[in-house]
Amino acid sequence: MEMNTMNPNPQRDAPRIIKPLDPEEFKRQGYMMIDFLADYIGNVGNYPVLSKAEPGYLRKRLPASAPCGPDPIESILKDVQEHIIPGLTHWLSPNYYGYFPSSGSIAGFMGEMLSTGFNVVGFNWVSSPSATELETIVMDWLGQMLKLPKTFLFSGDGGGVLLGTTCEAILCTFVAAREKKLSQVGKENIGKLVVYGSDQTHSALQKAAQIAGIHPANFRANKTERSNSFALSPDSLLSTILLDMENGLIPCFLCATVGTTAIATIDPIGPLCNVAKDYGIWVHVDAAYAGSACICPEFRYCIDGVQEANSFSLNAHKWFLTNLTCCCLWVKDHTALTKALTLPMCEARDDMLLHIFKYEFNGFWTIWSRSWKFNALRLWLVLRSYGVENLRNFLRNHVQMAKTFEGLVRLDKRFEIVVPPKFSLVCLRIAPSVIVNGLSNGTEACYNGKLMNDEYRVNEVNSKLLDLINSSGSAFMTHGEVEGAFVIRCAIDATLTEEHHVIMAWKMVQEHAILC
Repeated sequence: MEMNTMNPNPQRDAPRIIKPLDPEEFKRQGYMMIDFLADYIGNVGNYPVLSKAEPGYLRKRLPASAPCGPDPIESILKDVQEHIIPGLTHWLSPNYYGYFPSSGSIAGFMGEMLSTGFNVVGFNWVSSPSATELETIVMDWLGQMLKLPKTFLFSGDGGGVLLGTTCEAILCTFVAAREKKLSQVGKENIGKLVVYGSDQTHSALQKAAQIAGIHPANFRANKTERSNSFALSPDSLLSTILLDMENGLIPCFLCATVGTTAIATIDPIGPLCNVAKDYGIWVHVDAAYAGSACICPEFRYCIDGVQEANSFSLNAHKWFLTNLTCCCLWVKDHTALTKALTLPMCEARDDMLLHIFKYEFNGFWTIWSRSWKFNALRLWLVLRSYGVENLRNFLRNHVQMAKTFEGLVRLDKRFEIVVPPKFSLVCLRIAPSVIVNGLSNGTEACYNGKLMNDEYRVNEVNSKLLDLINSSGSAFMTHGEVEGAFVIRCAIDATLTEEHHVIMAWKMVQEHAILC
C-alpha cells in the first residue's frame, strides 16, 4: 500500500509570512524612528563634526552576512547608534561649515515621508497624475519667486523639472545642446564640438562632456583673474571661440556659474550670453549653491541676463531647506530637451491619450529616469510651510552671520580674507607675511625669511591649520584654491547654525593658528 506522505497538519509547518506594511507596526516603528531622529537632531551639535572612523571600521563591527531571520527594530536602532553614527560626518551639525550645505528642515523631512510613504513611480502622467502636475506647479512657483522670465515657465513656452543633482542638469542640457547643434552641422561632426567654462567651473561640466562623447581636447577651462573677481571674462570667451573657429571647430555649450564651488564667484550672465548667441552656443546657468539666495531682491542682480540663457538650475537641497536630493532645472525651449532625451510614444489612439501625451511632452516628464520619485512633495511642503518671506529671512540670516565672521577675521592681523566674501562663504588664510616673519606661532623669523616667495610653505601652513580645525571635532571646514593659493572655506549655511556657533568657531580657529 502506498504511504500518504502529505503533512496531516499543514498549518504547523507553514512558513511565517511577514507583513511589511502592517499599519499598526508601521505606527509603532514610525514613532520610534521619529523619537530617534529628534534625539539625534537635538544632540547633533555635541558630536565631533568630522567622523574619526578609520577606513574599513564598519566591516569589523557588522556580521559578514545578512540575518536568516528578522532583527527587531530596537536592535537595529541600537546598532545605528553604536556603529553607524560614529561613521557619520554630521552635515546637520551647527558647527558644519564645509563644502556647501545640505540643509534640512521639518517640512523637507515630512515631504520625504509623504513621498516615500506613497511610493509612487511617476514616470508619466498616467502612473500618478498628481506627481506630474504638482511638479509643474512648484517649478512655476519657484521660478516666479526667482523672477525668471515667463519663457522659462510652464505658463510660458518653457518649463522645469526636478532632478537629483546639478551633474544631471548639466548633462541633460548638454545632450540637448549637442543634439541641437548636430542637427545643424551633421552628426559626423561630433568630434568638432567645443564646450566652454572657466577654471572655477565645477568639474561636473567636464564629466558631462566626457559622458556625452566630446573629445577631451575640446574642453575649454578659461583662466580667470583677480582683476575680474575670478569670473569668466566675456572678452576671454570671445577670443577662445574665435580661435576655435579658425581651427575648424564648432562652439556648442557654455556653462556660466552663479556661486562657484571654491570661492562663490559670479559669472556675468548677460555679457556672456551676448557673446554666445552670436555663435549659436547653448548657455546653461549653474546656480547650484547661490541660486536660492536670488529669491531675495537684494541678490536678484546675480542672475541678471538669465533671460538670454537657454537653461538655469539650482539645488534646493543645498540652501533651501529641501532635504536631499532636489535639483531644479528650467529650460527655455523644452522641445530641445525632449527631442534629445525621450523616445517616440506609440501613436495616440484616442483624444484622451493625445491629451496625456501633450501634457507629458510639455512637462518633459520622462527625460531622464523611468523610476521617478515624487520629489515635488518635498519642495511643495517647504514652500507652503515657510512661505516666501520666511525663506528669505532664513537666507539673509546666514549672510549676516558670514558678515559677522568676516568682521572677526579682519580684526586679527594674522589672517587675511583672500577674496571678497560672497553670500554666506568666507575664504581666509594665515597671511603670507605672518608666516614669513614667523609670527603665526609667536616666534621671530622662524623661517629666516626663506618664505618671502615660497607659496608652497604658505599653503602648507594653512593646510596644517585646516587639519587642526577638523581633527578637533569642534568644527568642519574645507579648502579651495585660487591662483595657486590654499584657502580655508567657511560656508555658514547649516540649518541649526546660530551666531554663537560662528563666534565659537572663530575662537577655535584663532587658538589652533598658534600651533601652526
